[in-house]
Amino acid sequence: MTNLPLCQKIETGRGNDAEVSCSLTYEDRFLRRKVLTTVKGERFLVDLESATHLNDTDAFRLSDERLVAITAAQEELVEVKGNDLLRYAWHIGNRHTPCQIETNRLLIARDHVIEAMLTQLGAELTSVHEPFLPEGGAYGHGRTFGHDHGHTHDHAHHHSHD
Repeated sequence: MTNLPLCQKIETGRGNDAEVSCSLTYEDRFLRRKVLTTVKGERFLVDLESATHLNDTDAFRLSDERLVAITAAQEELVEVKGNDLLRYAWHIGNRHTPCQIETNRLLIARDHVIEAMLTQLGAELTSVHEPFLPEGGAYGHGRTFGHDHGHTHDHAHHHSHD
C-alpha cells in the first residue's frame, strides 16, 4: 500500500483552477497507472480505470480534493517548414506519425527516418525545444494502445456454391 495522494479522476479543462502543475511529455500524457511528481516535488499516484490521453488543459483530481494541472513539457522536436507543407503533412500522416499542425509549420517528434524522408521531399527541418500538442488522430479521438477507434467491423459473409 502507498501513502501517496491518489488520483483516479481527470477533470477535463480544469488545469487553470489548480494551484500546482505536473509537466508531462506527449508520451507521458498517455497513461493508466504511474507515480508522478508535481513541479514542487510532491509525488502522487495516478490509477485510472483505463489508459487515457491527457490534454494540456486537464487536471488530476487527487483523493484530498486538490487539483494538479497537466501541462505539456518542453520536448526536443523537429520543426518542418517549406513550400509544400500540405504534402509534408500527408506523408507524415500516412506513416501514422503524431504531428502538430500550425499555419506555417508542422512539429513532429525526432525520428531520423521521417526526417530523411522530409528532407528528400524538400522540407526545411530545424530542431526546436517546446511543448508537443499533436492532432488527436482519426475520428476525433486521442490515442489508444491498440489503435482501436471504438467500433468494430464484423460483417457476415455468405457464399453460395450453387
